[in-house]
Amino acid sequence: MTEFTPFASAIGGTMIGLSAALLLWSHGKIAGISGIVGGLLGRPRAGDTSWRVSFVAGLVLTGVVASLLSPGSMQVGIERTVGALAVAGLLVGFGTRLGSGCTSGHGVCGISRLSVRSVIATLLFTVFGAAVVYVVQHVLGGRL
Repeated sequence: MTEFTPFASAIGGTMIGLSAALLLWSHGKIAGISGIVGGLLGRPRAGDTSWRVSFVAGLVLTGVVASLLSPGSMQVGIERTVGALAVAGLLVGFGTRLGSGCTSGHGVCGISRLSVRSVIATLLFTVFGAAVVYVVQHVLGGRL
């Protein structure tokens, strides 16, 4: 999707901000997706599972509802091999561990709390993401 969609983007951004604020207000938790999912995969603390499952289920359910209401909005054309996608996923996972969080935790929640650490982490995510895209597209010719 390359067209300019200010209305849909404003609605999506508002929904993300409201969900992050609601989670912080209701549970005192930061809406960092990698931390929320990671807490489910390890040994969750007592009483710590239900809100995590609810949050992840809300993400999935919202995607399902969006695809039913507007089927074309959820289509993505990925022109990479399964191996390249697997390596990319592992590198993203490694990066979230190295950066102690992901773009949702740092970029949405951390920056809104004026966390210097989150501003730096988000800048690094952006710079390294752009560098990887440049190398894959222009140095490797998009052959991954």
